[in-house]
Amino acid sequence: MTPLAQPAIAFGTVRHRRLRPVAHEFAARAFFLRLPLRRLARQPWPYRLLARNARARFALDDRDHGDGRPLLAWLEQLLVRAGVHDADGEAWLHCFPRMYGYVFNPVSFWFAERRDGALRAIVCEVNNTFGERHCYVLAHADGRPLAWGETLEARKAFHVSPFCAIAGGYRFRFHLAQRPDGGRFIARIEHTDDHGVLLQTSLSGRLEPLDDRRLARASWAYPLFTFGVIARIHWHALRLWLKGLPAHRKPAPPAGVLTSSLHESRADLQ
Repeated sequence: MTPLAQPAIAFGTVRHRRLRPVAHEFAARAFFLRLPLRRLARQPWPYRLLARNARARFALDDRDHGDGRPLLAWLEQLLVRAGVHDADGEAWLHCFPRMYGYVFNPVSFWFAERRDGALRAIVCEVNNTFGERHCYVLAHADGRPLAWGETLEARKAFHVSPFCAIAGGYRFRFHLAQRPDGGRFIARIEHTDDHGVLLQTSLSGRLEPLDDRRLARASWAYPLFTFGVIARIHWHALRLWLKGLPAHRKPAPPAGVLTSSLHESRADLQ
């Protein structure tokens, strides 16, 4: 099987660029996992270095996503609440794993397929540094599949950075392609407001089949990676503050746990 059809690990880059009112950008090396949750649930867990709800060098833990329930059960209920009832095919999770017992995922991506393999919905699961979590569900209201590379939109409803107000919206674009070297995944997110694009963020990586050898390679190449994620967030926040960017007071979290592109007139579902 190709890396697009099996569990994969991606080695790549996280990029972040602020356009205004002060310019600021950075890029950091990163790795992340691409996991077919239904397939993995039907077979014995195949990895020694990546544990499932247990301590290990790397781990995938239900507590790090959703509401702590088993991942598939949570995802299925979330999609039904968002109005998606036919995502009964594979469910792919793109995320950072726990590393030595710690992880912080600024955003995890869930790609929910129909039984025929068509991409039915995407869930962008966002965490902030205050321990809060919110999900943006992207899907077409008429039930047609999503296309790789198309632009998907959602209004912003969740506080992430003190240097951005809860205003405007997001534009998402996702690319998944087979290449001679295996595969390539790119997620691009733009935060827009009344004046245009404010922030540009991307996560990209070269996909390789997931196995213990490549997990060991990740631990050697990125020994403190998951600790570095939260450290970089605070370091760049300090740099923005030193540049004189005004901060916004943290608002109360939204009443609903998700924002869905299926229901523009009642986006926050209780």
